[in-house]
Amino acid sequence: MMQNVHLAPETDEDDLYSGYNDYNPTYDTEELENDTAFQQAVRTNHGRRPPDGVTRPMTAVRAAGFTKAALRGSAFDPLGQSRGPAPPLEAKNEDSPEEKIRQLEKKVNELVEESCIANTCGDLKLALEKAKDAGRKERVLVRQREQVTTPENINLDLTYSVLFNLASQYSANEMYAEALNTYQVIVKNKMFINAGRLKVNMGNIYLKQRNYSKAIKFYRMALDQIPSVHKEMRIKIMQNIGVTFIKTGQYSDAINSFEHIMSMAPNLKAGFNLILSYFAVGDREKMKKAFQKLIAVPLEIDEDDKYISPSDDPHTNLVIEAIKNDHLRQMERERKAMAEKYIMTAAKLIAPVIETSFAVGYDWCVEVVKASQYVELANDLEINKAITYLRQKDFNQENDFAQASSYADLAVNSDRYNPSALTNKGNTVFANGDYEKAAEFYKEALRNDSSCTEALYNIGLTYKKLNRLDEALDCFLKLHAILRNSAQVLYQIANVYELMEDPNQAIEWLMQLISVVPTDSRALSKLGELYDSEGDKSQAFQYYYESYRYFPSNIEVIEWLGAYYIDTQFCEKAIQYFERAALIQPTQVKWQLMVASCFRRSGNYQKALDTYKDIHRKFPENVECLRFLVRLCTDIGLKEVQEYATKLKRLEKMKEIKEQRIKSGRDGPGGSRGKREGSAGSDSGQNCSANSKGEQLSAKLRALPGTNEPYESSSHKEIDASYVDPLGPQVERPKTAAKKRLEEDDFADEELGDDLLPE
Repeated sequence: MMQNVHLAPETDEDDLYSGYNDYNPTYDTEELENDTAFQQAVRTNHGRRPPDGVTRPMTAVRAAGFTKAALRGSAFDPLGQSRGPAPPLEAKNEDSPEEKIRQLEKKVNELVEESCIANTCGDLKLALEKAKDAGRKERVLVRQREQVTTPENINLDLTYSVLFNLASQYSANEMYAEALNTYQVIVKNKMFINAGRLKVNMGNIYLKQRNYSKAIKFYRMALDQIPSVHKEMRIKIMQNIGVTFIKTGQYSDAINSFEHIMSMAPNLKAGFNLILSYFAVGDREKMKKAFQKLIAVPLEIDEDDKYISPSDDPHTNLVIEAIKNDHLRQMERERKAMAEKYIMTAAKLIAPVIETSFAVGYDWCVEVVKASQYVELANDLEINKAITYLRQKDFNQENDFAQASSYADLAVNSDRYNPSALTNKGNTVFANGDYEKAAEFYKEALRNDSSCTEALYNIGLTYKKLNRLDEALDCFLKLHAILRNSAQVLYQIANVYELMEDPNQAIEWLMQLISVVPTDSRALSKLGELYDSEGDKSQAFQYYYESYRYFPSNIEVIEWLGAYYIDTQFCEKAIQYFERAALIQPTQVKWQLMVASCFRRSGNYQKALDTYKDIHRKFPENVECLRFLVRLCTDIGLKEVQEYATKLKRLEKMKEIKEQRIKSGRDGPGGSRGKREGSAGSDSGQNCSANSKGEQLSAKLRALPGTNEPYESSSHKEIDASYVDPLGPQVERPKTAAKKRLEEDDFADEELGDDLLPE
């Protein structure tokens, strides 16, 4: 142990600096020029060879870049900079199978993307072509990959995306059979994970094909294969199942589906469909509960106060302005509008059936809405109820109009300056016949809003009722300046001019009307009537014929056209019109008598005889038909003349007895007769102005043919005078004179009537 200890020398007399000038001659650089070995090593690679003897290994400094190569004369270059730049990359071999596969796979992906983009742009045909092309190239890719690598290396994700896109494009192009086949390929392949959920898409296709049983089957199969953690998807599938049950009329099953949804994850669509299902089965109480569930569905949107700046901070105001109408805010508005639509529709649907009357049911809905987050909808429901009362044609009792008026008063009291509320209030007063007061409400609505076209239109109708035609015309002309192409306004202007006995102006405005609605049969027939009253038969025929072409079931138009052809001695052409009239009114014998008369006038006696016989079989007690049968059989010399003559005498005798009974009844005790005469006298004024539309038919169609006059026109000229003269005298066409239909505001086209316009 002590052998390693070195003691200091005992003598201190030695010089501490001794040997300082001693040095190894090896380090003497001044003599290197004379050192032969050194000079030879410098000039040659002799110095690279290790000297004789064993050299010491340099393992301790190897990590710093020192290696044996350094001892052999190589320069110290730990970063390898002496090797120069890296060699260029090896060029790709485009002909190699691996490179071909990569390029083909890239092309397939591009085609799938292009197909999806085309579908988004609405070019469904191009999208399908791209999808098919991707499918073809993907199959080539699979075959090439199988030749190069093992089947385990096939890109299943690419195959799945290609097939799924192809099926989607087939479905978008309504090629449902091809889409189902493609989906089946995906679903049956066990290598595709979670492919079973695509059965939802297959169910949707069956639903579009109205194959409801298969749609439900596939929805349920998809539901079984989706785990419970995917709650949202399961709810959507159950909603599809419920909708399909509604379409099949299985309302109980639909109710079960929607009830489950409303208990697990309530939403607006499921709540509304649940109400529809309960409405279909007529369960009043369940309808109420479902309506309460519907309005309790949370909207999950921000309050409007969020978009109101609480301070004058410019940065805050800028942020609020930016988010006030962004996409998220638009989505919130759409969601709220959808909720309000569902609630309003549901209230209108169930209100008439959940209580003993429509009013009570509507009141219940209003109270429920007031207590919900949709309190602002309560006023809309109130106004809607008032409008409904006005539009209900069967509400004839005064208390119904009074109730509508009370709701209109409620709307006016809530906002006295609201032109819509004032207009609706005026409508209720108008319906009660107080036209002066109605005009005041319409005027007030116009003072609050001069652009309220409904009020201006309704005040024009009010002036018409008051026979203040100049003021009515002024209102409609002002309205025409605002609504240039309104068919209702154009009709009203023409109507007023006709009431003012200015047919030329009426015709001019009706011409503008048919330029807006060229297929309106009533406007065309009215033009024909005006031209006929002016004596222009050719123009009248043109517009009556156009009216018949668009609406070949108007008896008055058919009557005019038939009479026109008889007037112009074209009885053959008149036959088709009277035959159509007989089809429309098969119980009216006069049309069939006119057909037979036209055959007889045109010289086709056999056809006329057959027609009269057919009429006699249908109407055996018609005296006029028997008279013509007797006359025709006598002239032709047929044996049936005696049979028809006997029947005619019997019917004439019965008719004579009936007339005598009526006459004796009138000549009996004066009380009955006097009462009838008195009532007739008291009601005569009303009957002249209040005849129904059917009673206003012209006399030529209401009167049955007489003995020698089977058809008599309103001008009292014979159309079918006698059998001896088949052509008969030329007659003036029976005028369909103005029946003052427009005075009674019964223009038959709903779009052009005198209905009030609710706001």
